[in-house]
This record gives sequence, structure tokens and C-alpha cells, in this order.
Amino acid sequence: MKITEVRKMAKAVIINGSPTAGSRLNAIMEYAEQALTAANFEVSRIDVASLPPEDLIHTKFESEHIVKANGLVAEADAVIVASPVYKASYTGVLKTFLDLIPQKGLAGKIVLPLFIGGSLAHLLAIDYSLKPVLSSIGARHILGGVYAVDAQVARTEDGGFDVAEVLQERLAQAIEELIEETRYRTGRG
Repeated sequence: MKITEVRKMAKAVIINGSPTAGSRLNAIMEYAEQALTAANFEVSRIDVASLPPEDLIHTKFESEHIVKANGLVAEADAVIVASPVYKASYTGVLKTFLDLIPQKGLAGKIVLPLFIGGSLAHLLAIDYSLKPVLSSIGARHILGGVYAVDAQVARTEDGGFDVAEVLQERLAQAIEELIEETRYRTGRG
């Protein structure tokens, strides 16, 4: 047997659904990005709030910004969907972007939801609000996800964040599962 193609690095994309640049969610996404990079994944990030609002609201599928963002999703083997919880669900800005992903845009992807909320009251937001939408755009391999509470991510005086050890452990387990599933299903990484 002759190998004609060199195996490439696995690719992951983090879709940041936070409308706030300084969100505690950043600490969780940074943790995930560092873990994936350490596992030799090529990691990209889509900050949905940075996409042109007119493109999102008017569902401009042909917009160069939307085409580029969807290209990152299409090339990814693994997708992390991250959002704070507002009104018992993920953010509206995230929904506007998910609506722009092609109908089968998540087919064949390993998907890991990462949510953060003010309390445990919305612990099931991943299962009841996000997973049905992800399934509708082709996702079949959706991992359990991690729901964190704000108290597990403390702001530090220097503007950074301190992630509670219990949350770090849960994130490490979830990201390890993402890495293993991606390697198993794609043979990459």
C-alpha cells in the first residue's frame, strides 16, 4: 500500500457566542484552546460578536465574513460551541450565527458545548436549547459538554481569570474526550 497523502493535524474551531469581550467565558475558551494546541490540534476561533451585525441579522450567507467563518467550521474536525447563558438559553448572537451554518454544516464533526451561567438553575440549557439546534445542522457526535457557574471563574486584579480546580478537572476530561473522539473518527492528530 502506498501512502500518497501525509496526515494533517486535526483542526478545531471554537465558536464564541458571547457578546461581551471581557466575559468569564474567555477563561474557559482559553483553557480549551491551550489543551487542544498542546495535543497538536490547529485551533481557530470565531468571535461571533465581531462579525458584522448586518450580516448576522440579515442572514447574508454570501458575506465574505460569513463565508470565511463557515469555511473555518467546514474545515474543522472538532467544533466547540461556547456561550454564556442568558434567559435560560445560549445567546441570541450565537443563534444568528448558527442559523447561517449550512444545513449539514456540522455533519461529521465532533461537537463540545461549553456554557457558563450565573447559577446551576440553567444547567440543562445545553441539552434543551443547544443540542436540538446543533442536531438540526447535522451534528451527530455531540459530547456532553461542560456547564460552569460564574463563581468558578474569578476575575483577578491584573484583568485575567482564575479557574477553579474543580472546573479545570471537568474541562480537562471533556477536552480529552473531544481529542480522543476526533482522533478515533478522523485518524488525525
